[in-house]
Amino acid sequence: MLIDAVARAIARDSENRVVRARQEDVRTRYSRLTPREREVFAHLISGQLNKQVGFDLGISERTTKIHRRQVLEKMEADSIADLVRMASDLGIAAVGKVR
Repeated sequence: MLIDAVARAIARDSENRVVRARQEDVRTRYSRLTPREREVFAHLISGQLNKQVGFDLGISERTTKIHRRQVLEKMEADSIADLVRMASDLGIAAVGKVR
């Protein structure tokens, strides 16, 4: 019984270490973003289109696309869905509502 309890505790600790390592990796990636890219990130995870993000931030759609590309690249994300998962790990909330 004691050995089983210790084995479960070790397994749980191992799982927790993996989760913490993933969260730290995401935090490191997020720290690479500029303040503007962080704003774009928050808007992208809300599901806004480039045009909507640009309007909200007072920048052109073209500039929004550039920031979007940089955010995806720096965060090493393949999609907005990846960014949403990362935002959840970081505790970042989406901005506003999708129009």
